[in-house]
Amino acid sequence: MAELPDLDLPDNPRLADNITHFARALRKAGLPIGPGRTLDAIRAVEAVGFTDKRDFYWTLHACFVTRPQHRQIFAQLFRLYWRDPRYMEHMMAMMLPAIRGVQEDRVAEAAEKRAAEALLDGAEAPDLPEQEESGEETQIEIDAALTMSEEERLRTLDFEQMSTEEVARAKRMLAQLSLPVKPMPTRRRKVAPHGARIDAAKTLRMAMRHGGEIRDLARVTPRTRWPALVTLCDISGSMSQYSRMVLHFLHAVANEKGAGWARVHAFTFGTRLTNITRHLANRDVDQALAAAGAEAQDWEGGTRIGACLHDFNRDWSRRVMGQGAVVLLITDGLDRGEPAALAHEMQRLHLSARRLIWLNPLLRWDGFAPKARGIAAMLPHVDSFRAGHSIASIEDLADALSRPEDQGEKARLMAMLNR
Repeated sequence: MAELPDLDLPDNPRLADNITHFARALRKAGLPIGPGRTLDAIRAVEAVGFTDKRDFYWTLHACFVTRPQHRQIFAQLFRLYWRDPRYMEHMMAMMLPAIRGVQEDRVAEAAEKRAAEALLDGAEAPDLPEQEESGEETQIEIDAALTMSEEERLRTLDFEQMSTEEVARAKRMLAQLSLPVKPMPTRRRKVAPHGARIDAAKTLRMAMRHGGEIRDLARVTPRTRWPALVTLCDISGSMSQYSRMVLHFLHAVANEKGAGWARVHAFTFGTRLTNITRHLANRDVDQALAAAGAEAQDWEGGTRIGACLHDFNRDWSRRVMGQGAVVLLITDGLDRGEPAALAHEMQRLHLSARRLIWLNPLLRWDGFAPKARGIAAMLPHVDSFRAGHSIASIEDLADALSRPEDQGEKARLMAMLNR
């Protein structure tokens, strides 16, 4: 149990109603809780009693928590709902940082904002205290007349130019994006009454049952399968802000049901390669990225693109690149290594992937040219070269995946290289 302040539990005789409301908040935060578990929790509290706060915590924990990743959410919701009598003010402070200023007074812990959103669902904002000196009530007015134009501006705004509030809004928008993909036809066949091809072997077997007379034609159609998505994300100093936003988007893709991807694999690289795939399986985005950042020790460090791609091709390519994987490479291409070695590793990666799409935030500049040696070495070995600096550029990925012939800016930049 987390270290929490020694506060009194709310004195409310309607304990069953409070436990029911607490269970609803847990369900909104992502825990699989139904009416059965809620009834079990009420009966368990009746059996254990309501005198010791620690026993009360672990009684509800035993009834509601079934997975390790749900412990942090439960702890935060328990603190906000049961332990703190002023939990509504704490939640409003976390959900509305603009009231206090651009920077929050305290950085929310993992799952804390998600817990606040679950408890505040449908609740009205508390009244702000009156000013002591003037006695005037503080009022906050929100003009929604330009909401759509503001969202459009945010879509095209560079991640590096966003304020703290804009970054929070952009993360919420990225969490709602999807990356659909079409299934791939395979060499295997399956029975289809109206298939385009005739299964000659099965047709002859059916004819043998009728003395060699062909009465029906057995038809087949190609089977389909879903490709895997492999992401290689640069987390060096020049790419840190872009990488954080892209990882928020990848978390949404990895946890989206019915997206079509067979599996989503994520790797970060700076001075070394780190596999963070298992962390993206956590439904809570704050907790998932916190664990990924703790494992990737080279965050905001140097860049060794060629060496990291060599490690990927050697250790991970055969494990995750099967069945027509699509590779997203997110980096600015500014590598100080040997260009020949980088080109060789890029060629190996390209040959192993069904499609290799490179997202480069430097492409946001109108006068961008492939003058850096690393960019010039990598560019010939990608299928599509696109910008990756804003929400709009991330949204364009769906268009790039739906059109196999899409090259982005590769053709124009290759013409500049060949001059």
